[in-house]
Amino acid sequence: MPITMPKILSCSVLDCAYNINSECHTMAITVGDANHAECDTFYKAGAKGGAADLVGGVGACKVNLCRFNKSFECSAPGINVAPHSGHADCKTFSPVSR
Repeated sequence: MPITMPKILSCSVLDCAYNINSECHTMAITVGDANHAECDTFYKAGAKGGAADLVGGVGACKVNLCRFNKSFECSAPGINVAPHSGHADCKTFSPVSR
């Protein structure tokens, strides 16, 4: 079964250059490092960027501890991104059950 790129359903990080009307407008984001679900694509700029005619997806996920991480790809049906301590986090992160 082919994997599809999950879409970013919402983004409440209003100061991100790719956020227009609470939607992410970059082609794809990269999420995290091995232990934290931070949006690595978060970027503050004076102007907005991205492509207004598309909604971003999750291109890669490096969070080994998330149950949606399958070979560094996100298998969630979609994700939500929100502010956390001055940066953006994937709020769909769900720790692996042990």
